[in-house]
Amino acid sequence: MDFEFLQHIEWSKLADLGLVYGLKILGALAIFVFGKWIARILTRVVRKAMTHAKVEETLISFVGSMVYILLMVVVILAALNNLGVNTTSFVAVMGAAGLAIGLALQGTLSNVGAAVLLILFRPFKVGDFVEAGGTSGVVEEINMFSTIFKTGDNRVVIVPNSSVIGGNIVNYSAKETRRVDWTFGIGYDDDLKLAKKTLEEILGEDDRIHADPAPFVAVSELADSSVNFVCRAWVNTPDYWGVYFDTVEKVKLVFDEKGISIPYPQMDVHLDKAEAA
Repeated sequence: MDFEFLQHIEWSKLADLGLVYGLKILGALAIFVFGKWIARILTRVVRKAMTHAKVEETLISFVGSMVYILLMVVVILAALNNLGVNTTSFVAVMGAAGLAIGLALQGTLSNVGAAVLLILFRPFKVGDFVEAGGTSGVVEEINMFSTIFKTGDNRVVIVPNSSVIGGNIVNYSAKETRRVDWTFGIGYDDDLKLAKKTLEEILGEDDRIHADPAPFVAVSELADSSVNFVCRAWVNTPDYWGVYFDTVEKVKLVFDEKGISIPYPQMDVHLDKAEAA
C-alpha cells in the first residue's frame, strides 16, 4: 500500500514537471515563431522605407540583413530566457566565441569592415567604371567580402574589399562630363597656322564635343623632330572613347588631304670621306 502511494507521488511529480517544462518549451517555440515573423515584418518595413528614400540597393540589402540578424538574436535570447537559461552567461559565451572567431578570421572581417565603408561613403556604385584594387572595369556587384568588376574584354575580376578601400580609387563615371586630351605633332616645315586651324575645325565639327567650355588648341612643345599641339575638349562621359578614337582617325585623314605631315622619329647619318693621304 505504501509502495503504491509513493509511486503515485512520483508520477504526480513527473506530471507536474512535464507540464511546467512543456509549457516553457511551447512558450519558447511560440516566442521564436512569433519573433521571427515580427523580425521579417520589421526588416521589410526598413527596406521599403529606404527604397522610398531612394537609398542605393547595396546599402538597402546590407542594412536589411543586419537588422534581421540583430532582431533574431534578440528573439533567440528571449526564447532561451523563457526556458530558464541564464542568458547573461550565454551572452558572455557568445562574446568570447565572437572574439575567438574574429581573431581567426581577421582578414575576412577586414573585408567586411571595408564593405561597410564602401557602402557608407559610396565612392562608386554598381554600374560605374572604376579603377581600384589593381584592376579597372565596370562594377557589377559589391558584397560583404569582395567587389566584382567586369573588364573591357568581358573578364570577371573579384577583388577583396580591403584591397579596394586600401588604395586609390578612380571613378570615371562619377561626373557627367570628361575632358579628352590629345597630342598631335607636325613637321617643322609645315604651315603651323594651317595645322592649328585644321585641328580647331575638326573639333568644332563634332556634335558630341561641347561648345562650352570651348575646345582648346595650342602649341605645347618644340620637340626634337616635331612641333606638338595639345588639344582638349569636353564631352559627355559615355562619349569619351568614341570621340577620342574618331578624332585621331580624322586628324590623320585631314592632315593627309592638306599635305600636313606627321613626323616620326628618325636619324640622319652623315658620312665624311677621309682625305686622301
